[in-house]
Amino acid sequence: MRFEELLDQVGSFGPFQLWNVALLALPRVLLPMHFLLPVFLAAVPAHRCALPGAPANFSHQDAWLEAHLPQEPDGTLSSCLYFTHSQALPNTTFWGVGQSPGQLEGEPSTAPCPQGWDYDRSEFSSTIATEWDLVCEQKGLNKATSTFFFAGVLVGAVAFGYLSDRFGRRRLLLVAYVSSLVLGLASAASVSYVMFVITRTLTGTALAGFTIIVMPLEMEWLDVGHRTVAGVLSGTFWTVGVMLLALVGYLIRDWRWLLLAVTLPCAPGILSLWWVPESARWLLTQGRVEEAHRYLLRCARLNGRPIGEDGLTQEALDKVATRERVVRRPSYLDLFRTPRLRHISLCCMVMWFGVNFSYYGLSLNVSGLGLNVYQTQLLFGAVELPSKLLVYLFVHHAGRRLTQAGALLGTALALGISLLVTSGMGPWSTALAVTGKGFSEAAFTTAYLFTSELYPTVLRQTGMGLTSLVGRLGGSLAPLAALLDGVWLSLPKLAYAGIALLAACTALLLPETRQAQLPETIQDVERSAPSSLQKEEIPMKQVQD
Repeated sequence: MRFEELLDQVGSFGPFQLWNVALLALPRVLLPMHFLLPVFLAAVPAHRCALPGAPANFSHQDAWLEAHLPQEPDGTLSSCLYFTHSQALPNTTFWGVGQSPGQLEGEPSTAPCPQGWDYDRSEFSSTIATEWDLVCEQKGLNKATSTFFFAGVLVGAVAFGYLSDRFGRRRLLLVAYVSSLVLGLASAASVSYVMFVITRTLTGTALAGFTIIVMPLEMEWLDVGHRTVAGVLSGTFWTVGVMLLALVGYLIRDWRWLLLAVTLPCAPGILSLWWVPESARWLLTQGRVEEAHRYLLRCARLNGRPIGEDGLTQEALDKVATRERVVRRPSYLDLFRTPRLRHISLCCMVMWFGVNFSYYGLSLNVSGLGLNVYQTQLLFGAVELPSKLLVYLFVHHAGRRLTQAGALLGTALALGISLLVTSGMGPWSTALAVTGKGFSEAAFTTAYLFTSELYPTVLRQTGMGLTSLVGRLGGSLAPLAALLDGVWLSLPKLAYAGIALLAACTALLLPETRQAQLPETIQDVERSAPSSLQKEEIPMKQVQD
């Protein structure tokens, strides 16, 4: 007897499942508000050397500034250097046509800013860049904050994936909420860059619990036919968070208050866990039949399927529990012990790296599109809605595998074509960036649904933890890849496009899961393997009954 048969008795899609999706909406809204927070938190406003007597207006260059600050080749004043001796000819540059600065004798000497920087406060009243002068020679430290954050998410993905398979989804979701709240408040109160990096990294570790637990906890209460609906609906909450971040960032221009605004909603989230059910599938794999029986009765009551105390017989529950019970606690090695799971895990790791690397490479780069940062963030969020609707249609008709590969291929093409667009073709650059963002979001939405259907119940959280770990490695490297523009201006986009293309090809190697029942045991996964994989000996007894 399979768990789906029990679910049919109590209602596989009804008010109980919708209530569960609604309760788990808050983590999905909060995740993008934290993951994309560097767009505002670490924004670098216009700046120049702090010099006595400098005018406060950043909107135009005047003679005084031109006498004290060198000009860049594009005619703008330098943000990082000043003349050691003010110049007598303020309206001229210091090299002629066809000459570079190094070719002239007696070129005016320059030096780094000795007294810090003045910042344009018209758009941001305070960011971490202005707080700790993370500009010029220190700009790498500004980018590094995102890398450290995603490194924390990477570590958290491993920890929460393993622990939630061992101790339960609901209990670890509480840990994620509480630790995210405490560490978020500590980050907002940081008194130094080091303190901020440490607390922000630990916040990423805590938030990883949301990424690992929420989707499987929803899927494990649903039948095959409604997993796609719930997956896309859950993904829509992410889009709401992206758009809400644009609004909150526009209203709150100080980074500390902004961080507080996206952290405090964890408090009502902790209270909402009172009504969030534990996964009955997971409880049965642990042999906790009584608790599973209680949640199944609650599901039946809310779904209008009146079942008496004897409706779900102990014998039926014991049969399912015996079939699914795990003899040994799951480990990450179990994902590689058998040929089919090993194939799935390796392909998913490459796919998730590409999805995250390209998504955050696009999402964290909101400059150069002819719009201000708030408009760009709002536009990037708005384009995700039609992307999710298209995902819903394509996963139904084309399947998960082709949708995943197609979305990644679309991302790669949009990035690749943008390399051919010149700086004078502003609208085309904006259109390609938005198109690429839409495809990358479609790839992200499909990846969560696809991956949760590939792994068996006994290893689903562990598998999601592993793939999320590798994905967050891609997310942590994406901000650093943006620094490659110092080598070649187009190199970051080329890297994002190349990795997305590799991930698209790898996704085609995964099995299709459309209209397939969720596998519950490792045997379920291996039975669906092609004959070439089944010829390899499968050490099942090492893992479970």
